[in-house]
Amino acid sequence: MEDLLERLGRLPCGRRLLDAAAGAGGVHLVGGAVRDLLLGRDPRELDVVVEGDGGALARRLGTVTSAHERFGTATVQAPDGCRYDVATARAESYAQPGALPDVRPAAIEEDLRRRDVTVNALALDLRSGELRAVEHAREDLAAGRLRVLHDASLRDDPTRLWRIARYAARLGFELEAHTAELAREAVDGGALATVSGTRIGNELRLALREPDPVAALEAARALRLADWLRPDRERTTSALALLPPGEGRPDLVVLAASLDRAAEPARAFAGLGFSAAETAILAAAHDAPRLAAALAQAQRPSQLARLLRGRPPETVALAGAHGAPEQARRWFDELRHVTLQIGGDDLLAAGVPAGPAVGERLARALDRRLDGMLDPGRDAELAAALADHEPGTSTT
Repeated sequence: MEDLLERLGRLPCGRRLLDAAAGAGGVHLVGGAVRDLLLGRDPRELDVVVEGDGGALARRLGTVTSAHERFGTATVQAPDGCRYDVATARAESYAQPGALPDVRPAAIEEDLRRRDVTVNALALDLRSGELRAVEHAREDLAAGRLRVLHDASLRDDPTRLWRIARYAARLGFELEAHTAELAREAVDGGALATVSGTRIGNELRLALREPDPVAALEAARALRLADWLRPDRERTTSALALLPPGEGRPDLVVLAASLDRAAEPARAFAGLGFSAAETAILAAAHDAPRLAAALAQAQRPSQLARLLRGRPPETVALAGAHGAPEQARRWFDELRHVTLQIGGDDLLAAGVPAGPAVGERLARALDRRLDGMLDPGRDAELAAALADHEPGTSTT
């Protein structure tokens, strides 16, 4: 086996970690980072466990951006963009299922035994290069299996069910048979109801940030973690392709595309920590099938514009994916950029009374412009807006 420390050192953030830990004992790279190194992958994150106080190492690595004294953890941001999670080695116990754990300092071997699945219960000593692993970890890694460490694992912390779904999707691993049975028992026994909605919402957001979020949601549906999930890969892919780069929220597009048609977004996401603005976007996007049907009936560009003006880009992209791709693409690429050179002040100066009529006349002129029925320029626009207006009624 290639030396794991050498492989870690070839990563820019790994080199910084090794330099900061040089000469120190009891410092370990743990969890998914070690797993990924063993799989020949670049780690997504670098988690470090220190037997003892990890504060000194955290300060050598960079700036501590957040810390949780209860759990002995700190997040560190380095000047070169590297990010680390540094924790004190600990053991955990649960006063009741779903509760946050009570912790106490422990050796690295005990720290590994508190983890979610065997393939994450790995530790690499950054001084000696020694690899520590719980029972079954290496064989499960080779076989592509996800196995919990003890039978109460998913009852103690039901958020592990969501984590297992994410690992299954990301790694392409299967649940070990007994773990699959424990997952079914935990879900059927209402384990997820013992966890706060905010914690479940955090796990859902992590699923949406996976390299393949649809696969993560499909795995969550297979485990029956949310009855409102109906992931649709083809529709999601189509909607994301329509969403203009840098606009909207791709994660909300994925989530809205994965919502069962019978579900109500406000109810499905109640208590999960989604903001009112996020829930409004999800609700609007959930209406995409009806919007797509209306778009298919539109005959003129002005009709498309009236249907889509003011809609969130996520909604337009999903409407396109529901059967109106050309209409959505035309709105994004052309129609939404069409504007008038005149404004309300021009109409007031021409004698149009202040009030709704000003906006209505501007909208009529814009419709004519969109439909190619106006010559370019302010004069043509003003004439269209003033059509049928009787002069002499100025309010100024």
